[in-house]
Amino acid sequence: MTVMAKPSRAMATSVEVDQSGKVERTQIDTVLAFANGRSYAIRIPASVKRQALEFLRQKPRHAKNKKAMYLRLFSAGLFILLKDQLKMCGEIIIDAEYTGSDADIRGMLLTWIRQTDSEFAKSRLVFRQIGKKSPAHDLALAVFRGVRRADYVVTFEDLLTWL
Repeated sequence: MTVMAKPSRAMATSVEVDQSGKVERTQIDTVLAFANGRSYAIRIPASVKRQALEFLRQKPRHAKNKKAMYLRLFSAGLFILLKDQLKMCGEIIIDAEYTGSDADIRGMLLTWIRQTDSEFAKSRLVFRQIGKKSPAHDLALAVFRGVRRADYVVTFEDLLTWL
């Protein structure tokens, strides 16, 4: 019987993450995807986003801050996308969709990630423009347009844990 070694951080590859259909556009679905060797995409239906935003409006700290609600929803979606892949990812390059809010998004993600991996390094989360030539962009757009199916469709119950 051969025991397979767990992939080391050195063996882990970087991945790029992109979004199609911004979370604040509540009449359309949002797709989050990562790619670079491996690929995975999730779809957050518009109805689920509206339900999540209504839930957040009931929380006093979010009730008057729309931007905070959208950032929380986006961050929760990112976590759902990445949570089962973290051990296999080195650097996670997230497309800079919300300029000036990188620290807020990183903070939420790190809080959730460190519940499962207390040694996860903050430096592994990088925010920068990834461009239209990125495989993550291609995948997110293909799922958004219905050319390809999402690997997972997020439910309100999935989001509720992280909101």
